[in-house]
Amino acid sequence: MADILNRQDVDFLLHDWLKVDGLLAAPLYAETSRETIDALIDLAETIAETKFLNHYKAADANEPQMTAEGGAQILPEIAEGVRAFAEAGFMAAPFAAEHGGLQVPQLVYQAAMAHFYAANVATAAYPMLATANARLIAAFGTPTQVAKFALPALEGRHLGTMCLSEPQAGSSLADVRTRAVADGEDALGARYRLTGSKMWISAGEHDITPNIVHLVLAKVVGPDGRLPVGTKGISLFIVPRLLDDGAGGTTRNDIALAGLNHKMGYRGTTNTLLNFGEGRAEPFGAAGAVGYLVGQEGDGLPQMFQMMNEARIGVGLGAAALGYRGYRLAVRYAQERQQGRTGRDPAAAPVPIIEHADVKRQLLTAKTYAEGALALVLYCAKLVDETLVGDGRDEAEALLGLLTPIAKTWPSEYGLLANDIAIQVHGGYGYTRDFDVEQLYRDNRLNPIHEGTTGIQGLDLLGRKVLRDRGGAFALLRARIAATIAAAREADGLGDAAAALEALDASLGEAVETLLGTADSAAAMWNATPFLWAMGHVVVAWLWLDQAVAAGRADVDSAFAAGKHAAARFFLEVEGPRVAPWLALVVRGSDTAAALGAASF
Repeated sequence: MADILNRQDVDFLLHDWLKVDGLLAAPLYAETSRETIDALIDLAETIAETKFLNHYKAADANEPQMTAEGGAQILPEIAEGVRAFAEAGFMAAPFAAEHGGLQVPQLVYQAAMAHFYAANVATAAYPMLATANARLIAAFGTPTQVAKFALPALEGRHLGTMCLSEPQAGSSLADVRTRAVADGEDALGARYRLTGSKMWISAGEHDITPNIVHLVLAKVVGPDGRLPVGTKGISLFIVPRLLDDGAGGTTRNDIALAGLNHKMGYRGTTNTLLNFGEGRAEPFGAAGAVGYLVGQEGDGLPQMFQMMNEARIGVGLGAAALGYRGYRLAVRYAQERQQGRTGRDPAAAPVPIIEHADVKRQLLTAKTYAEGALALVLYCAKLVDETLVGDGRDEAEALLGLLTPIAKTWPSEYGLLANDIAIQVHGGYGYTRDFDVEQLYRDNRLNPIHEGTTGIQGLDLLGRKVLRDRGGAFALLRARIAATIAAAREADGLGDAAAALEALDASLGEAVETLLGTADSAAAMWNATPFLWAMGHVVVAWLWLDQAVAAGRADVDSAFAAGKHAAARFFLEVEGPRVAPWLALVVRGSDTAAALGAASF
């Protein structure tokens, strides 16, 4: 097997730390067993290596191209990989049995997905978006819409997208200008005609499947001919590339590929500018792209948040997987590359560079980032399961909402740093195209921007998830941290780490208490990003200590357990002290940046 992820670590996270067996007792997951889980992870490893990793560099070198017919042509191996993914049942794996799914826990599914992201994140983006698209339609669509637009995706017969951003609006969805005009009704529901442009649409055009189902945010034109103002006027529409022509065939919807965006990473994923209702085609003799309303007018953004939140966790998982693979490649290189000596004898044989203290420091730093990021996202995946089964659903939902911006951002920032370290460990070879670590870095650099920038996630965390909630979910988090601290005090060699985490937790709690008592909530938001950095570090420190406690209790080899213990102690010793200056900015309400006039930059 290729060194994509550490299987021992994946098994430890699933079984020894997160106790996936506890989920299997619920009727929802009664058909899943330990044997099923192991077989699914085995299959993910195999397909990731043989059908995703096999074209990792080729897809980077051969970007999608526009065809003369206005489509997008991609590397054939990408389509082969996506088809293999679907044929193995991974598209359907997390869906309910009533939809033809395998009904496996999200925790297991995301652990399997990590292998595909690590092997080839650009190819994995196609099924990730399609499954999230189908899940949204299954949740909010009519039975007819589900049958027509969601179920085929589970079989890999079509793929899907999310169309939110526009050239002039970016992440400011209140400013979208795509227009929808009512156009009657048919068997698929209320029909509308859409006109407008959508930018940065991943998988928006390709030749993997004949049909692509777009989920499009647009505003319904009012009786006065105007669009509603703000986000409450946004509606959601299913806009397929192909429409039934009423005679047993299909006709092309009025969706045009206006251009391809060429990014520094994820080069195998088409990234598109799409024009809806451009007039190149007028299906059924009328202007505008045909779209079907999901739910009610004005419900679009709340509905889309399901897919957006799923995509945020998916981005975090992808970032963690990319950082993880870079770390593993760096470890292997450091074990094989012989250079320098540890003693003073110039005649002594060179040693593997992993014997040098500074290389060990770099690798241990990368380990805390990469493995910590994966643990964070899988912890959130288990929370998704806990919102569906068991007695603590409300608590799980509150914690998941609180941690989602962290699960998106922390792996994006620190998985990228793990990739940076991997390049450094490789030395001059690290930034050549002969080694994968430079491409892993480029791929991962997109993730701090994907699905909302770090700054947007900081505003969400502090503004919505902490201040607006009046610290309710935050108190639940602190209770779990306290339980880990108590367990660590009873474990061998973790007393100092427990005390360090207790101090970090206390400082974060004091900062939140101060912010909740401030009269100027707008000023508190000036430093929302440093707050995100601080809280992210405290959360990952907690998860590292929790893993160390679990490793001490688990039936794992001594070297593996020692690695978990060392990583927990190292993170608290080296990364923990970074929290204080971040929180100082927050508590002080520093306006050094916020008050500076634009002309002074």
